[in-house]
Amino acid sequence: MAAVIACPACNKKNRVPVAATGSPACAVCRAPLPWLVDSTTAAFDEATSANVPVLVDLWAPWCGPCRMVAPVLEALAGERAGKIKVVKVNVDDEPQVSARFGVQGIPTMLLFDHGELVGRQTGALPAAALSRWIDDTVSSRA
Repeated sequence: MAAVIACPACNKKNRVPVAATGSPACAVCRAPLPWLVDSTTAAFDEATSANVPVLVDLWAPWCGPCRMVAPVLEALAGERAGKIKVVKVNVDDEPQVSARFGVQGIPTMLLFDHGELVGRQTGALPAAALSRWIDDTVSSRA
């Protein structure tokens, strides 16, 4: 299932797939698009395999901290368009994903690099701390 994202540069609507090779770009102006998608259990492995780091947000609609971190993740996807992918998984709808990773509290963010789990953060973080955690975790692998 593809998400429809408005291009930040030209405002044209584009379909952004859950999984793709490379990073999504606007079909009209070729600007990088924010890669923010929802995933199911069935599509999870494909969704977390990308050429860019993948931040998975395990969340639920009733969770206050999850709702607080959602706009931070949207902004992060926009600021780092072409450099990060954000995958959201509703743990109420997809409990197998949280069970697979032994998640006991939400929000939990999992960071994947080239399909491999490289970091985990439980609890909401402010934007600056979340960005620092991503950068530190990915750079420690280089």
